[in-house]
Amino acid sequence: MASRAAKERCDAGYGVGDTGLSVYLDFQDAIGNQGKNAIQDKYGNLFEMYEKITGINPYTQPMRIYPAGHYTMGGLWVDYNLMTTIEGLYAIGESNFSDHGANRLGASSLMQCSGDGYFILPNTIGDYLSADIRTGSIPTNGKEFEEAEEEVRERIQSIMNVGGKQTASSFHKRFGKLMWDYCGMRRDAEGLKKGLELLDQLEEEFWDNICVPGTTGELNQELEKALKVADFFEVGRLMCEDALQREESCGAHFREEHQTETGEAKRDDANFAFVAAWEYRGPKARPILHKEALKFEAVELKERSYK
Repeated sequence: MASRAAKERCDAGYGVGDTGLSVYLDFQDAIGNQGKNAIQDKYGNLFEMYEKITGINPYTQPMRIYPAGHYTMGGLWVDYNLMTTIEGLYAIGESNFSDHGANRLGASSLMQCSGDGYFILPNTIGDYLSADIRTGSIPTNGKEFEEAEEEVRERIQSIMNVGGKQTASSFHKRFGKLMWDYCGMRRDAEGLKKGLELLDQLEEEFWDNICVPGTTGELNQELEKALKVADFFEVGRLMCEDALQREESCGAHFREEHQTETGEAKRDDANFAFVAAWEYRGPKARPILHKEALKFEAVELKERSYK
């Protein structure tokens, strides 16, 4: 709630600092009520980092804060060995579902990635590879390989041929701002629909005005970046579509229309207790939603409250 309030004030033009993208967080009353030692015990390392970065002592002057975007939640289904539903395809770290959200929180994210990579995968992937130990080299002259190679080559050439005036980074920043404003930590139906419209417009401009320097016959990081940004438009549309159909608030998904009287997320477990999997149907085609019901036997679903 505090993060949403901070962004709302900044969007309304009341932000402080040169950019207007911050609000004050004043600990004066808390220090007066609890004492400096109590606040230091709770936030000492955070205050120390803040002072090192900004040169401002949070114990005597208000901090300047602004919310930041976190990761999307979820991930691919994996079995005990971390293999997905596609045989031979493993997902480790933040790309699998095993902790569903907990693995997106700072050090937890790093811990899962390290744990999967250092301790689990080296002991589990061998089960799959053991059957292929005598498999020889796989030829790359098959029809499927040639078709995939030609498709990639055409996509690379099409983006090189645009010859526009804007860099991939400029489009990336505009894409991020668009998603932050319309599909960020607060969402509503009107904004999500507007976001979808703006995404289509930005993608159209991208393919009309992207500039990729260099050539395809060398290590070209600008080309790599441009190809990634091109993919982001599809991901962004899917995020907006998913958020639009989910008429509830839950976890990192907060719809303004669905909140309690005290501003907490208001879930609709009767209609939305399911895992969503979207089927890709090609460029600009609307994806198909597949649902798998979530059944809870050992725990009872309850509304989250920070009180």
